[in-house]
Amino acid sequence: MSRMVLNCTMSLDGFMAGPDISVEHPMGRGGLRLHEWIFNASTNDVDTAVAREISASTGAVVLGRRTFDVGVGVWQDTPFPVPCFVLTHTPRSRLVMKSGAFTFLTGDVSSALREAQAAADGKDVTLMGADIARQALRAGLLDEINLQIAPVLMGEGRRLFDQLGTEHIELERTRLLASPHVTHLRFRVTYARDAPSDPAPAHGLDG
Repeated sequence: MSRMVLNCTMSLDGFMAGPDISVEHPMGRGGLRLHEWIFNASTNDVDTAVAREISASTGAVVLGRRTFDVGVGVWQDTPFPVPCFVLTHTPRSRLVMKSGAFTFLTGDVSSALREAQAAADGKDVTLMGADIARQALRAGLLDEINLQIAPVLMGEGRRLFDQLGTEHIELERTRLLASPHVTHLRFRVTYARDAPSDPAPAHGLDG
């Protein structure tokens, strides 16, 4: 069964991109700093192994239209050589690239993830973009978060975990790796419905 996995790099103060995201600045102003670990992966065994693992484990991708619009010109291809599904309000014909194709879906995040899961052939479905990640979390559909923490304070930009609502979401850390460029963390997502209920208070104790 495919896992729904968010792979993302963010700053220590929670930003996954700099301010003023655009086609000219897909990661926002100063946002490329977050991905230096990828550019330097060949110089460090830990970063190389994580980058290869993400690529090898990805069987399909779900991304938002904004991520597609600002990213496709940089990628000049699909972000991974697998089927990619773009969740959008505006219908568009399938776009075939060198390594895969973008299919544009106008349903909700749940239906998009189901379609991607069918195409992933048992591998992970990778989510790209803050909005898609938040939709999946709010819907209780995200299984794992593979997070890279860059040693920088951005100060402004696009936060990853804004606007999640009030539901309590627990994370079980399953991996911690460090390199000179980034700290790699992996979490299993535990939603409130999966967590044990709070024990009843002991008799005779004031609240």
